[in-house]
Amino acid sequence: MASVDVTAVHRMTEALFIERPLRSPSSTRFWGLLVLASVIASAGVVGDSTATVIGAMIVAPLMTPILGSALALVLADRSQVVRCVLLVLGGALAVVAIGMLLGWIVSPPDAFSSNSQVSSRITPRLIDLLAALATGTVGAFALVRADISDTLPGVAIAISLVPPLAVTGLLLTVGRYHDAAESALLFGTNVAAIVATGTVVFLVYGIRGAAQESGLRVGRFRGWTLAAVACVVVLVAVPLTSGTVTVARDRALAADARPVAERWAATGNWQIASVEARNGTVVIGVLGLPPQPAPSSLRAALDREGMADADLELHLVGGRTHWCPADTDTCTVRNAKHG
Repeated sequence: MASVDVTAVHRMTEALFIERPLRSPSSTRFWGLLVLASVIASAGVVGDSTATVIGAMIVAPLMTPILGSALALVLADRSQVVRCVLLVLGGALAVVAIGMLLGWIVSPPDAFSSNSQVSSRITPRLIDLLAALATGTVGAFALVRADISDTLPGVAIAISLVPPLAVTGLLLTVGRYHDAAESALLFGTNVAAIVATGTVVFLVYGIRGAAQESGLRVGRFRGWTLAAVACVVVLVAVPLTSGTVTVARDRALAADARPVAERWAATGNWQIASVEARNGTVVIGVLGLPPQPAPSSLRAALDREGMADADLELHLVGGRTHWCPADTDTCTVRNAKHG
């Protein structure tokens, strides 16, 4: 069985266990980098800049207390488990708060509906859990093996921690509470995956034995610890399964709605900018000059094509949004940020 030596254990504990005093080097580094990463991620999401968001992923230090939680679980060090968990929760709340602050400052008229950085983080699926499990394994493996630690920046990019929280904060400010919860679920998925895979990797590499040899405090490791970690992963997988089914249905709905929307737009020489479906609601972006085609006629066309049970959200040039609920032939104009 693979194992680590005393030197590796000391290196890991120093890297993952953040010191208690707020003015200590590890604490100031953690909170300083976290605030900067939050600002970078929020700005990147607002600007719909993938490069900026990737920069925030590299800077973000949240991986440290998350893997620290896994190491503390393996060592059965209750005080460190509590401290690492509190750091993760406190850090997550700080990122959300910074995202909300920036959201109040920016507050776009379309409520981030056309933002690719937002849309890619509000539909977590089972494949995201699978990717997170693999990425978390690589992160823990790279930490155990000093000779492959150069892969950690790549792990930071692959595992999305700060950007989903920034998206959560931004969406809370525009009233998209369901989508904010979905992006928070993506963060929770990644955390659960990192803790689960980190725990397994640390156990496989014999961290407990090396820690005892080094004089570190090692408690009694119980089977329920692994069971609890496994249960968390399973609990996360339940809504992800539902999300996977919803995404598949939404894609089929969007595919069916596009030709109908294009025929409707052609009657007024308008153009369809986008067609997507979100949780059973058809969301269509339209561009063109007045006069505009009647939204109610699109509602009727969708009904005729068997989509009467799908709500319709129509975004027109100028920021106006027409809302056409299912099972009705009337549409109302409303502000997009409350949609």
